[in-house]
Amino acid sequence: MPPPADTVKVAIEWPGAFPKLMEIDQKKPLSAIIKEVCEGWSLGNHENFALQIADATNFYITEKNRNDIKNGSILRLTTSPYQTAFKLNDRIQSSSMDAKLEALKDLANASRDITFAQEFINMDGISLLTQMVESGTERYQKLQKIMKPCFGDLLSFTLTAFVELMDHGIVSWDTFSVAFIKKIASYVNKSAMDTAVLQRSLAILESMVLNSQDLYHKVAQEITIGQLIPHLQGTDQDIQTYTIAVINALFLKAPEEKRQEMAHILAQKQLRSIILSNVIRSPTPINDEMAHQLYVLQVLTFNLLEDRMMTKMDPQDQAQRDIIFELRRIAFDVECEPNNSGSIEKRKSMYTRDYKKLGFINHVNPAVDFTQIPPGMLALDNMLYFAKHQQDAYIRIVLENSSREDKHECPFGRSSIELTKMLCEILKVGELPSENCHDFHPMFFTHDRSFEEFFCICIQLLNKTWKEMRATSEDFNKVMQVVREQIMRALTLKPNSLDQFKSRLQNLSYTEILKIRQSERMNQEDFQSRPILELREKIQPEIMELIKQQRLNRLCEGTCFRKISSRRRQDKFWYCRLSPNHKVLHYGDLEESPQGEVPHDSLQDKLPVADIKAVITGKDCPHMKEKGALKQNKEVLELAFSVLYESDEYLNFIAPDKHEYCVWTDGLNALLGKEMTSDYTKSDMDTLLSMEMKLRLLDLENIQIPEAPPPIPKEPSNYDFVYDCN
Repeated sequence: MPPPADTVKVAIEWPGAFPKLMEIDQKKPLSAIIKEVCEGWSLGNHENFALQIADATNFYITEKNRNDIKNGSILRLTTSPYQTAFKLNDRIQSSSMDAKLEALKDLANASRDITFAQEFINMDGISLLTQMVESGTERYQKLQKIMKPCFGDLLSFTLTAFVELMDHGIVSWDTFSVAFIKKIASYVNKSAMDTAVLQRSLAILESMVLNSQDLYHKVAQEITIGQLIPHLQGTDQDIQTYTIAVINALFLKAPEEKRQEMAHILAQKQLRSIILSNVIRSPTPINDEMAHQLYVLQVLTFNLLEDRMMTKMDPQDQAQRDIIFELRRIAFDVECEPNNSGSIEKRKSMYTRDYKKLGFINHVNPAVDFTQIPPGMLALDNMLYFAKHQQDAYIRIVLENSSREDKHECPFGRSSIELTKMLCEILKVGELPSENCHDFHPMFFTHDRSFEEFFCICIQLLNKTWKEMRATSEDFNKVMQVVREQIMRALTLKPNSLDQFKSRLQNLSYTEILKIRQSERMNQEDFQSRPILELREKIQPEIMELIKQQRLNRLCEGTCFRKISSRRRQDKFWYCRLSPNHKVLHYGDLEESPQGEVPHDSLQDKLPVADIKAVITGKDCPHMKEKGALKQNKEVLELAFSVLYESDEYLNFIAPDKHEYCVWTDGLNALLGKEMTSDYTKSDMDTLLSMEMKLRLLDLENIQIPEAPPPIPKEPSNYDFVYDCN
């Protein structure tokens, strides 16, 4: 007979004793359970003891998390969080180097648990650690030459414990002194420093900058870009990642008026070329966290264009008008007239004619064209860059179009404005970086003026596509749609350089785009004749069953999920997979992201599928309703789902990507006998159904399928032609 719903069977360990099997009544106070366990081993003062999960996490069992205990769990009787914190607080102040080192190592491990962390912080433990960093370690620095490895470990464990404690969000970052910041900054500024110490110091600086505007100013005074650059020139990708994260944090929190100045310093220090040489083109493959930091840097760099993008041109500003005059001068240099030649009316007429040739909408006063935001003045900046840096191509495009018939000319001015707006939309200029995106483009790290160079390539593409389409002014929007498709398809291939991007575009001519569209249309074609529709309806359940089996098989393989914390690189992992008989979900915490599948027996927790009541997605999930940054992040909301079981109990997920989100929500709905409604299912259904239809219709190629079945012939007048073969 199964145990009552409020009772769980567990094993409890105690050092030096044989483990006990015990049934825990979840309605009973935890203190009473601990007292009962202590009495079983004749241990007094039960209030000095607590229960822990007996795995790598060693998390304490509390009234809040006790419902996480599952049948078959292994627990450990240990000293209470208060007692452990009290002893460690005393041990880390030991005068013995070895004892101190061992205590700090234990503290670094124990600090991952929030229950312990709260007790240690209540004893002013954070202040003790900061004092040790500020001054306590100085006495050991004298011994550094003879005990360098030991000193490095001592400092490393101290900083690790500090980072773990601060990650719980119990203590505000604003409480730290300038002396502490200076000490942490000094570890980053030293050319030769223990790797672990450097890693944690960079992580602390990043958190300080991101969590406090006041600390941003203090950190910015202590750390310069020049001091961070050498860390990018090494070969340790983790150090490089933390370094770029600090640069991104400083960039993100800098006041708007200082961002351009900071960008200028980054350019002076050749940050882009250093990242390109030592990170992007390094033989070491780029991991997800590095890809995210490069993406963030890419977004922040392009966001510097937002100010110009949202600045309207002032038609009365002579300096801005001079830029338009310069565009005219470069394009029609051979046609320029002497200053004193002709009347004012004649000169106005010539200007109007030239502005028309340049493709402006307003031929009399082109400045009006740049009052639309976006793209504002950014479009004019791009046009001037193109005219000055690729003068021959600029002149060719303008003169080529001015010699065409009016209806067939590609208006350079109007095209440049709309193209700049399109490129800003594609690169999401002005938007904050996404929390989970890794979509950086190596080619944008190959040039200091990558956006302008990107524009130069795309404006020439637009002119080429216009000619290939034999477009007229009425086709302007159609041409822009084709150009957007060409650019997006080329970017999807992640070219390593601007030249490679240009080469990819050459292969994506208008004719090729038409072929791709036709091919995609053929793949998605929906034959409308009745026999075909009937065949589709007959096949559809078979395909849906196939998709369902694939989803369930994928759930049996399992997926590694992140437990997102306030700092991304300190994320913890957990794994969940479905049992082969589709009756139980096995899940459990992991120390790191696994390589391959995780066996069932290493996942301690279980959830019977029969207990699942519903699958909840998006903003309705309980972990998305909690206060925090995740609530505001649209992309994370789209990856969140929860499993409701028993009465108001939830198993919360944040999928690593959209694909895994669709697989899991589909699979869980299939287990519950509900319809699979994800975009991924629709796509799979279309693809598989199309393939199956084509295979079944192969023998009917070039045969006209009638709309209605052929008529049944009349019965013969006699059946004399029938004979018995026997």
